[in-house]
Amino acid sequence: QVKLVESGGGSVQAGGSLTLSCAVPGYTSTSCGMRWYRQAAGKQREWVSSISAAGSTSYVDSVKGRFTISKVMATVYLQMTSLKPEDTAMYSCQTEGPCTYCSGSDCLAVRNYWGQGTQVTVSS
Repeated sequence: QVKLVESGGGSVQAGGSLTLSCAVPGYTSTSCGMRWYRQAAGKQREWVSSISAAGSTSYVDSVKGRFTISKVMATVYLQMTSLKPEDTAMYSCQTEGPCTYCSGSDCLAVRNYWGQGTQVTVSS
């Protein structure tokens, strides 16, 4: 069973910054693309950003110019700047499978797995 772990959430004031990360602990390379989603209380889940296996990135319009997605080895980051109260939500990552996570010759086949989420709260 793949365990996708997000971290980096927290509480900040409007205008602040946070960087979220998403990884499978113990694995150092991946062929997976990744998507970040968020879900605010009482609202539907919203796609936020993606990075493909080849490194192409895309963003929902509301975060363009403020959020940056990147991948370093097997960890995907979502750098969030100029945060707004409307960015408050539970942020979750999802792998774009099928793909693999590897540690040396030890590779794990992955489909579209979700992490447990990390809460981001932005106060005005």
